[in-house]
Amino acid sequence: MTKFLKRRRDDGGFTLLEMLVVLAIMGLLAAIIAPQVLKYLGSSRTQTAKVQIQNVVAAAELYRLDVGRYPTQEEGLNALVAQPSTAAGWNGPYLQKPSALDDPWGQPYVYRIPGKHGEIDVYTLGSDKAEGGTGEAADVGNW
Repeated sequence: MTKFLKRRRDDGGFTLLEMLVVLAIMGLLAAIIAPQVLKYLGSSRTQTAKVQIQNVVAAAELYRLDVGRYPTQEEGLNALVAQPSTAAGWNGPYLQKPSALDDPWGQPYVYRIPGKHGEIDVYTLGSDKAEGGTGEAADVGNW
């Protein structure tokens, strides 16, 4: 009968206490690492917007060389992808995909001619979709 009352220690399983310790350690690691990862995600979208804006402005410069002017406010940045009826000498498309006209947050880039900062302004309002802001919500433009 003592054989049945003896507790076996070589089961190979984990105790509840061991599982709780592992979960606590994983929770601490997640709490430390997650904010850093989210910070880099936000800054990478901002950096992507800067590069995309440079590409759009370069395409607008090519448009200007061919047509003799920048796209009008009415034509907008779509004139870089599809030929407007008022653009004699258009030799595009200057951007291959219409999606190149959308910022990393899924909104179309804002185009202003004449610009406040130069001949043309191409910018995004950031994650908050409102003028101003800081961090990921800051405006990013060609100025």
